[in-house]
Amino acid sequence: MGRLSRLDRRIFERVAAAHPPALQSFLPRLSHAADHGRLWLGAAAGLAAAGGRPGRRAALRGVAALALASFTTNTIIKYATRRQRPLIDAVPLARRLARQPLTSSFPSGHSASAAAFATGVALESGRHGAVVAPVAAAVAGSRVYVGVHYPSDVVAGCLLGVSAALATAHWWPRRPPPGRLVHHRAEAPALPEGEGLVVVINESAGPGAADSDADRLRATLPKAELVQRTGETDLGELLDEAAERAAALGGALGICGGDGSVNAAAARAAARGLPLAVFPGGTLNHFALDTGIHTFADTGGAVSGGDAIRVDLARVRPVDGAEGQDHHFLNTFSLGLYPDLVRIRESLEHRIGKWPAAAVSLARVLRTGRPVELELNGQPHRLWLLFAGNGLYSPEGFTPAHRTHLDDGLLDVRMVAADKRLARTRIVLSALTGTLPRSHVYSSSRLRYLHLSKLGEGTGIALDGEAGPAPESVLLDKLPGRLTVYRPARPGDEPLPGPGGGL
Repeated sequence: MGRLSRLDRRIFERVAAAHPPALQSFLPRLSHAADHGRLWLGAAAGLAAAGGRPGRRAALRGVAALALASFTTNTIIKYATRRQRPLIDAVPLARRLARQPLTSSFPSGHSASAAAFATGVALESGRHGAVVAPVAAAVAGSRVYVGVHYPSDVVAGCLLGVSAALATAHWWPRRPPPGRLVHHRAEAPALPEGEGLVVVINESAGPGAADSDADRLRATLPKAELVQRTGETDLGELLDEAAERAAALGGALGICGGDGSVNAAAARAAARGLPLAVFPGGTLNHFALDTGIHTFADTGGAVSGGDAIRVDLARVRPVDGAEGQDHHFLNTFSLGLYPDLVRIRESLEHRIGKWPAAAVSLARVLRTGRPVELELNGQPHRLWLLFAGNGLYSPEGFTPAHRTHLDDGLLDVRMVAADKRLARTRIVLSALTGTLPRSHVYSSSRLRYLHLSKLGEGTGIALDGEAGPAPESVLLDKLPGRLTVYRPARPGDEPLPGPGGGL
């Protein structure tokens, strides 16, 4: 430790004695701008506003990493180490901060925040990360330059920041690169400039957003026919009319919206044997991302070139005399606490926004929710939550993030039992600590079908994030490869192993 301390002081003194003219006023101002994370919050706002979906994801992960790094550094480690700040007698007055910090010198909180934000951004977008990284490095270096930290403080802060950013992947896993997606090619008509494509635009985000989507679609596929949903117009009726029009043209059905809209369009496209063109216009766009579609241009190029893949369509079918019609899902089916959460969130989001409403609804269902009693394949169960994915999700646990296969013929079933003592508390703690797959209240299996019976009155289900009532008895199964989806061709795509078909 003595040798390291001497090296620390030697480097600090050399930096203090240096007089690079270009940095004399720039670095102190940059260091001050990063106080309380202001610089990075401003950068996050800019990324979210101008960076499209990749920018929004990068900004969100960057801010999450910054918050974790800042909390760990400033509320735990600094109080545990209590290292004195360097003597600044040798630092020129022009460099010194107007207000000297009084907290522990080790580690550098500014460096931890800078490294955390830059690494978080880079995890989502290498292009955006390359822009942010030099600024983060300058902020970290500025802390030695202005005389408030030793070099080892900065190095330790950077390591903590990088670790915090990597830790966010534990709760919010990164999506796999496009090369890891395994898809089978399917035949679909090439529609140059969108001729023969009928696209329904779900105006869920307001008129301005719908107009923007329509403008982007016209620029991408100028010959496509666009149908905009407005006001209280029934989305299902618009999709039925659009599907009939597309069938008459010998073309394809398109949908611009979120996962719920894509689900509704998929069932109609499959029923008529039409290819589906998905334009990611929702908040999360899980299905589009799992296919490898990130932008309107991705879908536009695939439509013009006739590039498509086969996708399984999962089905929810009333059985055992239960009344109701068949429903489908492309992503997930769930019952228990999650449908209750969706219902509460939808009642609040118009007043307080989607994400605050999600947080409030989560707290409410964890406090007031009731377990569901039912039979699974003839066996009685009492559950807090049942999740069934259309295909195998990663990672294990109740934070399923992505799929690499969309036509594996399997349901990914995960359950949280309610007949164990303190089940809700245990599942939350297990999820936070990353031990959920080993928890005794959690179980998972891979099935080709799942029979749910004796569902009580008032039981709700959610399909691709849309909540509704559950029939008394349903069968979940798969319609393998029944949907054809436009998607840019990639070298790793495999030939279709067998013929497809409509419903």
